[in-house]
Amino acid sequence: MNILTETKAGKALRVSQASADLDNLLIDVVDVSVPRPGPGQVLVEIVAAGVNPSDVKASLGHMPHAVWPRIPGRDFGGIVREGPKQMIGLEIWGGGGELGISQDGSHAKWMVLDQKAVREKPANFTMEEAGSIGVPFITAYEGLREAGGVQPTDVVLVCGGNGKVGQAAIQLATMAGAKVFAEYNDQPLQGHTNAPVTMLNSSTDDVAQIVRDQTGGHGADIVFNTVGSPYFEIANKAMAKQARQIFISTFDRAVPFDIFNFFRGRHKYIGIDTLALSSVDGARIFDRLKPKFEEGLLKPFPINPATCYSLADAAKAYASVLQHARSRPPEAVRKPRCR
Repeated sequence: MNILTETKAGKALRVSQASADLDNLLIDVVDVSVPRPGPGQVLVEIVAAGVNPSDVKASLGHMPHAVWPRIPGRDFGGIVREGPKQMIGLEIWGGGGELGISQDGSHAKWMVLDQKAVREKPANFTMEEAGSIGVPFITAYEGLREAGGVQPTDVVLVCGGNGKVGQAAIQLATMAGAKVFAEYNDQPLQGHTNAPVTMLNSSTDDVAQIVRDQTGGHGADIVFNTVGSPYFEIANKAMAKQARQIFISTFDRAVPFDIFNFFRGRHKYIGIDTLALSSVDGARIFDRLKPKFEEGLLKPFPINPATCYSLADAAKAYASVLQHARSRPPEAVRKPRCR
């Protein structure tokens, strides 16, 4: 997870307009006046803010509803500096689909936020950890919720298990007591789990067959497909009767689809677009997650100091995130098309 920190007074990252590639991206560190919160809003001093693939993709024109010029950034850890007396000084965390898209976001020193989205961060979190949670855990939580929730009797397959959303989904699924498989090429499992996870390598393993063999022929009740088209066929073959497959992203819009197996399997496909969830929606999800983080059942992503960038080096952070998004399975190494 790349984090923007060291935000100097009056500075913000501004994207003038969407660009086809990072080389031509009109992104500047600019001086801005301190925004004034309106009725029902607070002024937040941003201490740390995650850089998500969706932040980069919006800047590259993959979010047609984004309004420019714009200060990007969906997730944050910060301190309330203006607002109702009882909120001033609160160290908060959050994330929302409107931030950095239809209103200025968190890649700046200051940000205006809806009071209803104000939530105190877990006491055991650093600001960097608080600023890295939003999009990955909101996406994972909402996807599993829409799929009916994870039960201890469920078998869960996470495609793209070492991505941040994949790691979050694994934490939530193992916390629920499910039997979990995860695919991510030949890399070892990264991140916290609450139980053992079987890691599979789709370049050498028959993922679907292994899942079925190790579940007595049953297959996966929930497939969390964090990548989309590259795993579509594998995921479909692994699905049990009445299984649900969750999609949050893709490279190819069109994929081969076997309608017969779909209706005979009584399968369900669930699309999750967290851009449709506001920071207020995110705050309600954080209400559910916070106690689990404080208990240690869920854990934040490890913060690597080498991936903490100042605003002046934001372009490097954006390029790093884009490169990571490209370094997926061989068939997926191309510019992301949609999210």
